[in-house]
Amino acid sequence: MQLINKLTPEFIEAPHLRMNLLTGEQVLVSPHRTKRPWLGKVESTDIVERPAYDPTCNLCPGNKRADGSLNPKYTDVYAFTNDFAALLPDTPSIQVNEEDLLIAEGQSGVCRVICFSPRHDLTLPELEPAALEKIIALWANEFRTLADNPNIRYIQIFENKGEVMGCSNPHPHGQIWAQSQIPAEIHKETTNQRKYFAVNGRSLLSAYLELELKKQERIVFENTHFVVLVPFWAVWPYEVMLISKRHVKTILEFSQEEQVALADALKRLTTRYDNLFETSFPYSAGMHQSPVNDGEHHEWHWHMHFYPPLLRSATVKKFMVGYEMLASPQRDITPEFAAMRLREMSEVHYKHKV
Repeated sequence: MQLINKLTPEFIEAPHLRMNLLTGEQVLVSPHRTKRPWLGKVESTDIVERPAYDPTCNLCPGNKRADGSLNPKYTDVYAFTNDFAALLPDTPSIQVNEEDLLIAEGQSGVCRVICFSPRHDLTLPELEPAALEKIIALWANEFRTLADNPNIRYIQIFENKGEVMGCSNPHPHGQIWAQSQIPAEIHKETTNQRKYFAVNGRSLLSAYLELELKKQERIVFENTHFVVLVPFWAVWPYEVMLISKRHVKTILEFSQEEQVALADALKRLTTRYDNLFETSFPYSAGMHQSPVNDGEHHEWHWHMHFYPPLLRSATVKKFMVGYEMLASPQRDITPEFAAMRLREMSEVHYKHKV
């Protein structure tokens, strides 16, 4: 077997495993499979033009929500407790352990809904930078309030965009789930970041970011305070990470200048996404940040994941089935190719092209 230890063409074109530094897990990269013809499912393109206000929408200003309560006639960002929350603050204490085989425990928490805009027809890339800055400020305020509850140990800020990602309402919105235990993905990222910090005295993502900026192979773009890149271990076709250049643990540590830069990065990234296949690009995205009320976590470095499913066009998506469900994640296009494609995209939204 030929020994290859650099990202040579031979490496890029051959099946190989890449390790996720944050979780310790691996992804199988099979770039030669991009040559195969596609005879599988093709999704229909969403070409529905939505109105600025929809009288039947549970999230539009002044409308009735699913539980019968009324939204205020809000003119900006708006947050409320989810009417059908996955976590409840008054969950009874539950501890089940039968012979170390049947194990369960109660989980309490709070689920919030964040309406990004009163406009029913806009998504993040179509909002003005000032509107994005208000969303970020609201995220920070919600994080602060939820972290003040001593029973909360982790706060997940996220957005599911598009029907293909399970979004039940097209009105631009995201969610925040705050819970009493640290979830599995955060536990894995905490473990690996802590190991690196203990040995090297700096955050894992600071070192990783320094290397990626030097190599420039997977960088999509950067501004003064943030870098957007396709991670070396990306699973989804056009997956990216948005990483703060400064080592901060949570959104609460961002200065006003950094909040403005984060709004800039979000708009530029999501615009590139929409331009890739000239469609309202679906994804699940969320911040990963330090647990709260759980002691010091000097190792934690704020970052945001974007997991979009589209693979070849606006109508062909990546399916996580078979080998992915039973063995390991697998991708066909390389992270380097994905980064190149995203770098090529204009930052002028395709709807606004002259």
